Amino acid sequence: MTEHCDLLIEPRWLIPVQPEGLVLEHYALAVRSDKIVGIGPVAEMRERFQAQTILSRPEHALIPGLVNAHVHSAMTLLRGLADDYALMPWLNEHIWPAEARWLSAEFVRDGTTLAIAEQFSGGITTMNETYFFPDVAAEVALQYGMRACVGAPIIEFPTAWAPDIDGYFSKAKTFLAHYKNHPMIHATLAPHAPYTVNNASFEKIAQLSHDYHSVVHCHVHETAQEIHDSQVQYGMRPLARLAQLGLVNQRLAAVHMTQLLPAEIELLAASKASVLHCPESNLKLASGFCPADALVKAGVNLALGTDGSASNNDLDLLGELKTAALLAKAVAIDATALSAPQALTMATLGGARALGLADAIGSLEVGKQADLALISFADFDALPVYNPISHIVYCSHRRQVSDVFVAGKARLVAHQLQGFDIAALKTNAKAWGEKIRSVNKAST
Repeated sequence: MTEHCDLLIEPRWLIPVQPEGLVLEHYALAVRSDKIVGIGPVAEMRERFQAQTILSRPEHALIPGLVNAHVHSAMTLLRGLADDYALMPWLNEHIWPAEARWLSAEFVRDGTTLAIAEQFSGGITTMNETYFFPDVAAEVALQYGMRACVGAPIIEFPTAWAPDIDGYFSKAKTFLAHYKNHPMIHATLAPHAPYTVNNASFEKIAQLSHDYHSVVHCHVHETAQEIHDSQVQYGMRPLARLAQLGLVNQRLAAVHMTQLLPAEIELLAASKASVLHCPESNLKLASGFCPADALVKAGVNLALGTDGSASNNDLDLLGELKTAALLAKAVAIDATALSAPQALTMATLGGARALGLADAIGSLEVGKQADLALISFADFDALPVYNPISHIVYCSHRRQVSDVFVAGKARLVAHQLQGFDIAALKTNAKAWGEKIRSVNKAST
């Protein structure tokens, strides 16, 4: 009996990610409503399904939508504002003063809109967002159909979002409760870092994470200076401090992790914590090298993030994927380190696992959400193709992404964004740039 489906996608290569390294050639994938309902050889799928729409992509690879495991979306409006600085001068002398001047609901709304358009264009279907005004970021994600984990920020100094630590926690509780069990927005806790959050606050965060089953998304072990300062102030390294406070567990999503000892890698593996790797931001800020291959070999779940546009300076996860794979080999001094299939897993299912969403996204499996991306290998600079997985990791760039779906809904079709006023988007971004530039010039 013929079944109905809304969409039948027929790529040249279908890469399910799970099992790792598998490539299915001349297979099709069927979508009904928001879910994947069938995967099989094209002829069998055409016989089984009566599709409302057939999308033929004979020179493309179909993969799960990419998961950007760490991003500050609104910081697209600070893209290139302060380059060629180390982390603490970058923060103290440039970014935090800029945020003190410009941070607002409007800033977050406009910056997040720009970021979502950029991420869809590059095949990203889920973002793990951490910034101020998370309620606004969540609204924008819903408006444009981006799946998002959105963190409630916790930091020990006042901002336009909250006047004091009690204000941060009050707003965090409201945010967690509002998005509990939401199908598209997943509320998390986002303490900034061990050097900006005290022990009492971390203990409250641990309790909230337990009560709401919420991911704790935190910058940890980002620089050698952070390690040194923690040892001076607390007599221990930051990860040990977080472990002592009850935060090193399966809900911890630790960003950067460039300074790790073998025993700390073992702790992460045993606790089932995840590491969110942001190689290009780490390189640009000279923060250090995350030992990606050692983490994977130890059994630690590794995810991939772009970080924000102020420290990257783009939200191109395919570019990040190549950097991560190459850097892992250099750090390990081993050409076999972090293979192409392992790297692709990091950018898809690894991110889903880190966010507690692996049952819904991250791989192409019947019953999972239809979060999908198609990558074209049609142009001469992408030919020939011997292994489509290694081709994605080492040869592809975001402008090859042709089509993107989130929960079965098209967000990019034949390279054209859906639901965005591109002219208005560009005009608005330029206006912010002129406004911020004029104030910076006046103050120098």
